This record gives sequence, C-alpha cells and structure tokens, in this order.
Amino acid sequence: MKNRIKLITTLVIMVLILSLVSLSGSQHPADAFSNQVIQKGATGDDVIELQSRLQYIGYYNGKIDGVFGWGTYWAVRNFQYEFGLKIDGLVGDKTKQKLTNASKYNKQFVQEQIRKGKKFTHYGGMDLQKQTKGGGKGGTTGGGGGGTAKPAPQPEKSTAVNTPEGYSQNDIQLMANAVYGEARGEPYEGQVAVAAVIINRIDSPSFPNTAAGVIFEPGAFTAVADGQIWLTPNEQAKKAVLDAINGWDPTGNAQYYFNPVTATSDWIWSRPQIKQIGKHIFCK
Repeated sequence: MKNRIKLITTLVIMVLILSLVSLSGSQHPADAFSNQVIQKGATGDDVIELQSRLQYIGYYNGKIDGVFGWGTYWAVRNFQYEFGLKIDGLVGDKTKQKLTNASKYNKQFVQEQIRKGKKFTHYGGMDLQKQTKGGGKGGTTGGGGGGTAKPAPQPEKSTAVNTPEGYSQNDIQLMANAVYGEARGEPYEGQVAVAAVIINRIDSPSFPNTAAGVIFEPGAFTAVADGQIWLTPNEQAKKAVLDAINGWDPTGNAQYYFNPVTATSDWIWSRPQIKQIGKHIFCK
C-alpha cells in the first residue's frame, strides 16, 4: 500500500513538473516581442525592441524612438533580404524569430536611456557602460553581411572594425547591389562612378546620411524601382564599391547620373553636366 501511494505521488510530481516545463516553453521569452505583426506606422515597445535589435547587429542607425518610420522599414527589408525571408517590411513571426536568434535586447538598459533622453548606440559587443556614457551618431545600415558586422567599441562613433572608413559590411553589400543593378553592363570605371555618386550623396547634407537611406530614397535609383537591387552582385561590383570608398571618384564629385538614351526627365537634363562615362552622364 505504501509503495502504491509512493508511486502515485511520484507520478503526480512528474506530471506537475512536465506541465510547468510546457507552460514556460509556451510563454513568450523575457523581453521578447508581442504577438502583433509590426509594420510601418506602428509605435510602442515592440518598435523600440525592433529598432534596438536591428541596431544591435548593424542594420539600423536611426534614433530608437519606438516609431516605425521609413528608416526602420528599410532596415527590416534589408534584414529580411540577408536572412532569406520574404522581403515585405512586415515583422511577423518568422522575422521576429530570425531577429531574436541573431541579436540580443536589454530592455531595461534601452528603456533607461530613452527615459534619460540620451543618445546612444545599442550595438552588440559594446560595453553597456560605454554605451550609457556615449553620445554617438548611430551606426551604418543597409543590406548584407548576414548581420555579422561588428562595430568598434567606441560610443561616439559606430565604425565597423573590419571595413574602411566606417562603412559596415551591410553598407558595402547594399552598395554593391545598387552598382550591379544600375551599372553591371558599364565599364569598370563606370561602376566605380555609380558607387562614388552614392557616397557623394551620403556625404551631402541634401541627402540621407546612410547607404540604405540614399539608395532607397523614393525615385532615386531605377534598380530599386524595377527590383534589380535584389540581384546578387558579382565580385567586380563589390570591388568597385571598395575603390569608391577608398577615394576613387571618377565623376568629379557628381551627385546625379543618367542615361541620355533613356532619360525622359527635363529636370535631370537641366543639371550641370561633369562628364560621360560609358552610357551614363554624371552631373552636379
């Protein structure tokens, strides 16, 4: 009789333990997203976490403010592209899972900095105390690098340690996509020229200050409009980007270019022309 009671008691305890394990496994992880699909126009804690996680791995460089604007939208699309997800800018279960696996999120730290009104860069591999003290402009974003780019541990400047001039692997990959989509039939100098135009825009106060911001600015590049931005670039396109980053500008500081055979805009023809390289005319 005692053995039977002991057996029943043991079984009851095992059932309780299994129930608790199952319950804990079904709950949302600590500091993880809610169940809602996050999309452009959304606000709140989910967006703060989204921006923080994207910034943690170098895809987002904007202010962590809990507002899902264009900067967040393009960062999401770039992340989806690199991680083999459907590229729609919507943050559903699959995107959340990939992002959660690829990043970390310290909710207490992020919320504390927001409450204090501090500017900071929430990057992986950086000591939290340095992030707390730092000002910083934020990092670089873009598509590429598979989320593996690691920034240098400097709160005032989010520079990727293994890339030139502060451009992350994400930036280089996205610019290579743009060069390949826009100029893969052009001579090598013409491909460097297209990369130089992107860099000249990044450096200009008249344009967004990130590779993704420049490339995905509405109406800026044909390759974005027709989807060729998502073609896989070859090594020559990547080399052209690196040459441009390292200072080669065949355009003479141009910020625009067009193909005179296909251009229909009167405005682009009105721009002061610098030179023609291949099929493209480069302008100020």
